[in-house]
Amino acid sequence: MVEKYQYFVLKKKAVPEVLLKVVEAKRLLESDKVASIQDATDQVGISRSSFYKYKDDIFPFHDNARGRNITVVMQMDDEPGLLSEVLGVIAVHKANILTIHQSIPINGVASVTLSVDILPTTGDVSNMIEEIEEKEGIHYLKIIARE
Repeated sequence: MVEKYQYFVLKKKAVPEVLLKVVEAKRLLESDKVASIQDATDQVGISRSSFYKYKDDIFPFHDNARGRNITVVMQMDDEPGLLSEVLGVIAVHKANILTIHQSIPINGVASVTLSVDILPTTGDVSNMIEEIEEKEGIHYLKIIARE
């Protein structure tokens, strides 16, 4: 059975301390207050291995996520209509596609990067991502940026 990603919203008090420290280290790196990942992890008191283990899996939830952009990368089968189905899910959730980049498929699998504008009318972004992940032919999906 293929494990599907699930997204949860937790109160800060329910999140393990190491994950909160990863978020803080990422914030330090983004603010240019530290010169390296080692400096950031030293400052917040976690190991670099903990940082690398969790850095792609935790990010702060912002109530003002509407009116922001997300960029996702996914690997998907090179099948006619699959990208159209993905774009259809985004349209149903009333988000706006900003950019699409698809690599040349290798061994029948293409990498696709989408930038999506989250509008005030956009539905639940977690549901949108989950619906895309559940499409047959989607191997991998990750949110790589939020602005």
